[in-house]
Amino acid sequence: MVQNVADTYGYPPIISMNIPVDREEYDFIRSTQTFGRCHDVTLYIFKGNRVIVNAKHHYPKGLFRAPSGGLKPGEEFLEGTCREAYEETGCKIKLARYILQVNAAFSHRHRYIPWRTHVFTAQYVSGRLKPVDIREIREVKLADLAEFEEFKKIIETMESGGLHYRAQLHDEVMKFL
Repeated sequence: MVQNVADTYGYPPIISMNIPVDREEYDFIRSTQTFGRCHDVTLYIFKGNRVIVNAKHHYPKGLFRAPSGGLKPGEEFLEGTCREAYEETGCKIKLARYILQVNAAFSHRHRYIPWRTHVFTAQYVSGRLKPVDIREIREVKLADLAEFEEFKKIIETMESGGLHYRAQLHDEVMKFL
């Protein structure tokens, strides 16, 4: 499936990251691996020159990130990616470019959870900036890319390997935007 996606949206650079997490976060990541899921698709959705970002309920005020989610078993890539974008932002999108693939390992002591993040740019097509999946997402808004530096400052005050991964991921993405 990834080969077909790359044939359509471009062959991205592939990088690796090791992300240390504590025991609680390691167990949480394991709990999200329904049906053996070990991936996410992260979307930089542009509406004009701004990016659609979202905040989960447990994020502190002012912290947002690029939407991301996983495909369901048997779901086609484009179908799943567009579904996730809609659930997390309320918007319909059009994928533009496959810009980065990250092979990550979330580690705790001597245990690792392999994870792959596929990062795409996309264009806003239609919809209202409002999460559909309100159990997962608290808020959606438009942000300038420069605002990610503020998000990173908030993340640096937190003890979350997963959020630190999102900050590192954004730094890598900026090399390709």
